Amino acid sequence: MSGRYRGRFAPSPSGPLHFGSLVAAVGSYLDARAAGGEWLLRIEDVDTPRNVAGAADDILRVLAALGFEWDGVPVFQSQRHARYREALDQLRRQGDLYPCACSRREIADSRLGPSVDGGHVYPGTCRGGLAPGRAARAWRLRVPDAVVGCVDRVQGEIAHNLAREVGDFVLLRADGQFAYQLAVVVDDADAGITDVVRGADLLDSTPRQLWLQQRLGVAAPRYAHLPVATNAAGEKLSKQTLAPALPASAGVPALAAALRFLGQPLPAGGERWPLAEFWAWAVAHWEIAAVPRRRGIRGPGQCLPP
Repeated sequence: MSGRYRGRFAPSPSGPLHFGSLVAAVGSYLDARAAGGEWLLRIEDVDTPRNVAGAADDILRVLAALGFEWDGVPVFQSQRHARYREALDQLRRQGDLYPCACSRREIADSRLGPSVDGGHVYPGTCRGGLAPGRAARAWRLRVPDAVVGCVDRVQGEIAHNLAREVGDFVLLRADGQFAYQLAVVVDDADAGITDVVRGADLLDSTPRQLWLQQRLGVAAPRYAHLPVATNAAGEKLSKQTLAPALPASAGVPALAAALRFLGQPLPAGGERWPLAEFWAWAVAHWEIAAVPRRRGIRGPGQCLPP
């Protein structure tokens, strides 16, 4: 994409900020500021059942305390349902979307194997229309029997045959919630995002998002997927794996730990610098080429301040 760099950080308010989410925030922020670009903030609260009361405010408070400065006001997905509905209507008019009556159990019991992200490849049961007596549970996007992908700035080439490795995927869930894949594509397009820097746990979503961008007629951003922080068991740090919350007082030592994790140099004694001085140095020395080309790396454990 041409034009000024516009990046973003898009945490989900399913819990407090932790070291894993700090890594994504630091990487996306430095990449944007080093390019002289903008850094936007979006709260991805479209999946209402997973939201935790007060988590969004806590995330904003901790980010501000750590010296992050975002451009504009934060966007909340929960306030953008009308835009997601417009996108669904466009896809339906184009013939890209169809109703699906299949339950998760029926899909799991099909003869097709697991999908690239651990789910099940959808067998296309409802692609030609609903069977008599069946009612729509969800709406799916048709995908091609073709390879869709891109060259990631960190991880290298990523490509999937969507029909064989994913299958037609859901954009409106059975519970009436808009799917993440739809919301993130619409949000990035509307915000004019040119560069997406996020965790490698979302790497396998990228070909789906590229295909959806094509069908909606919007430009695709460049992608850079950073390694995610894992615990001793190799699990991604998250609320589900009991990742400790990052306190607002974590300060420069936490930012320095995130820089080390991302393969960046640190100045001598930098952990004791004031926030503004540390950020200025980190922006000036950011090198995305130094980020390890791995999907996951063990996190720093107890080296963070309490």
